[in-house]
Amino acid sequence: MIARPKRARLLAGVAGMLLVVAGAAAGLALKDAPDKLSPRPVAERPELLTLTSLPIVFPENFSLDAPQSPALEALQGRYRIAPISVADARSLKGRQLLLMAQPQAQPAEVLVELDQWVRDGGRVLLLADPMLEWPSERPLGDLLRPPMAFADTGLLGHWGLRLDAPGELGPATFTIGGRIVHALSPGTLVATGPGCEVAASGFVARCRIGRGQATIIADADFIHVEERHEPARSGNLGYLLAELEKLEK
Repeated sequence: MIARPKRARLLAGVAGMLLVVAGAAAGLALKDAPDKLSPRPVAERPELLTLTSLPIVFPENFSLDAPQSPALEALQGRYRIAPISVADARSLKGRQLLLMAQPQAQPAEVLVELDQWVRDGGRVLLLADPMLEWPSERPLGDLLRPPMAFADTGLLGHWGLRLDAPGELGPATFTIGGRIVHALSPGTLVATGPGCEVAASGFVARCRIGRGQATIIADADFIHVEERHEPARSGNLGYLLAELEKLEK
């Protein structure tokens, strides 16, 4: 039997060791956790062109009483949002950064101008969802309803990518750069040329195109965070901002 004083000292020593181990683990967790991208001062926010069919910048019913999209709120904390309706040379001229989120089909001549803008040094983040499940009150066939599948008319193939439909529907989780991203029926990106690197099991691809860059994500539902819990909301929107920040460099 261990004497009471010795037993007390032993228990205290074990408790101390456990505290040290716990502290070290917490330190590693903090070290490995991604930095949260805080809002920028207004004067330091770069311009971000935004082309989307999703009700992010404008609500679906265009009502002034509709609550602001959490995605827009996150974007506005770091960028000056400049909506455009088409990615043509006139809209892109003199601009450096573009977010395309499940855009409507662009005419062939516009895709040529978009491709040239990227090759001349433009940076684009494209959310291309082959199985969009974003809720909409607009009927099928309504021109203002977001397309259920990304309307790729050859742009991705020209950049050296292929977008495959999901093998199965439902939630999917990815860990990218220390962030956990919750997607919904994402597609799979496959590199078909040397200019693109695919990561996270085909969820994201980063391509060097001439002097510019394009990042493609095979899902757009991940930024619909209105009904998600706070960790998923901040993780998903944090990932969106992190990919945009990479394109700024």
